Amino acid sequence: MGRRLPPFTAVRAFEAAARHLSYTKAADELCLSPSAISHQVRSLEEYLETKLFERRKNKMQLTLTGKAYAGKMTSLLDVFEASTLDAADTASQSLRVLCTPGFAARWLVPRLDRLIEPSAIRLRVSIGAPSTDFQTNDADVVIGWADDPVPSAEVLPLMRSGRYPVAAPSFICEHRIETPEDLRKVTLMHDETMDQWAEWFAAAGVEPPDFPSGPEFPNCELATSGVEQGLGVSLAYDIMVRDTIKSGRLVRLFEAVTMPFVMYSFVCQRSRASEPLIAAFREFVFSEMETDGRPSLAVVAE
Repeated sequence: MGRRLPPFTAVRAFEAAARHLSYTKAADELCLSPSAISHQVRSLEEYLETKLFERRKNKMQLTLTGKAYAGKMTSLLDVFEASTLDAADTASQSLRVLCTPGFAARWLVPRLDRLIEPSAIRLRVSIGAPSTDFQTNDADVVIGWADDPVPSAEVLPLMRSGRYPVAAPSFICEHRIETPEDLRKVTLMHDETMDQWAEWFAAAGVEPPDFPSGPEFPNCELATSGVEQGLGVSLAYDIMVRDTIKSGRLVRLFEAVTMPFVMYSFVCQRSRASEPLIAAFREFVFSEMETDGRPSLAVVAE
C-alpha cells in the first residue's frame, strides 16, 4: 500500500497561513498570490473533508481540527527543513585526504574519473608526510604509511608491494643496461623515506655499489619522476608504477624484487568511520583495488 499523503503544495500553503493567520502574509512568504493560498487551503480541506479555518468577527481563526493539524504539520516541516539542510551541507562538504605525493600522482588522480558521484564527494587532497595525528593534520582521511595501530583510529591495510628498478627506455639504451651488475655503474636515485637499494642488490645476488651513488629525494615519487626524465634508475613500488610501465614511459629492470610489505593503509578517526563521505571514499578506494585485479593486501611484484 502506498502512502496516503495530501498534496505537498496545499500542506505548505496551509501551514504558512496557519502560522500567520493571514493569507496575505502566507502569500508573501511563499511568493504566491493570496488567491493561490486560498485555493490551496480549499483543496486541502476537500482532501481532508473538513474545515481548517473559520471567520469570527472578520478575523481568520483555525478550527479545532485545523489547530491540531497545523501544529503537527509545522513540526513535520521543521524536521523536513532540517533534514534537507543537513543533506545539502553534507553534499557540499569537502573530504580532506592527506596522502603521499606518490599515492596522489600514481594511484589516486588517474582514478578520480571513476569516483562515484564526484559532485557529492569533493576531494581536497594534501600531499606530504601522511601524519595520522588527527589533532593536527586537518584531514578527514589519511592514506597512512604501513599499518601501525593509531589510538582512537580505524586503520585498514590497503596496499602491499615490493620494489624493483625502473628506468626510461632511452636511459637503458644509452647505458646498455643488460644485467643487474650494470646498475653498479649508473646513477641510482635514492629516497629518504625508505631507501632499499642494498636490499634489492642482495635479492639480485649482486654486490652493491658504494652509496650514495646518486641524488637523494625526500620521497620515492620525486625519484621516479626524475627517472622518467632519463636521469637515472630508481626503485619503484610495483603497485604504483604498473600503469606507467604499461604506457611505455618506464621499463621494469630484472626479476629481483624486495620483500613486499604493507605500504599504505586507509586511516580515519574511529568515531567518524561511518560518516557518509568517509564511508563513500573508503568504498571507492577498496573497490578500485578490486577493479585493478589487486585485492587489498594482495602480494604483488613477487
